[in-house]
This record gives sequence, C-alpha cells and structure tokens, in this order.
Amino acid sequence: EVHLVESGGALVQAGGSLRLSCAASGFTFDDYAIGWFRQAPGKEREEVSCIGLLDGSTESADSVKGRFTISSDAAKNTVYLQMNSLKPEDTAVYYCAAAVGGWVPRTSRDYKFWGQGTQVTVSS
Repeated sequence: EVHLVESGGALVQAGGSLRLSCAASGFTFDDYAIGWFRQAPGKEREEVSCIGLLDGSTESADSVKGRFTISSDAAKNTVYLQMNSLKPEDTAVYYCAAAVGGWVPRTSRDYKFWGQGTQVTVSS
C-alpha cells in the first residue's frame, strides 16, 4: 500500500525558509513521480513542483521558480521541498502525491496517492 507522510510545515516570517519532507513507503521508489501541491483557504489546489524519481526530471510552477527546489533521497525514500524567500502568499496546506511512472506526469490527474498535508504559514 502506497503511503505518503508530509512533515516540516511551520509558522515562519516572510523571507524565511522551510524544508518539507515527504516520506514514501509501499512502492518501489523510482517507479513513481512525486509532486508537491498546495491549497490555501478559498483557493484551488495548485501544483507547486514535481520530480520524476527515475529520470530526475523536475518541473516547478512559475510562482515558485527560483525560490523552491525539489529533490529526492532514494536511500531514505524521501522527497524534499526546500522553500526559500517565503512570502505570505505561500501560506497553504502542502501535500505530496505520487504518480505511477518515474518521470514528470503529463497532468495532475495522474497523481493517485496523497498524503495528509502539512500546514505552512508565512507571516508578513
């Protein structure tokens, strides 16, 4: 059974940094892609960044390019989202999700397995 657990969310001041972790279990790590999504109150869910665990390809939303970096550690079955220069508009619940296939998925509908989320709050 695929299981994803996010951690690392916190309250941080604008301009600060956080590193989120997504611990994965129940599947062969490099057979999947992992994406980070976020959802703020009253807003639609937004895909932030993703990584293909087989080919190492990554993609990020324009809103976070240059500030957020996605990476993976196969030895720990964990995907990270390093978030720098945080802004109040980054405030949201952050989720990681898994899609079958070790490359960046074509659409967000390919993500079939989801974690419970971790809260990130950025104060101004």
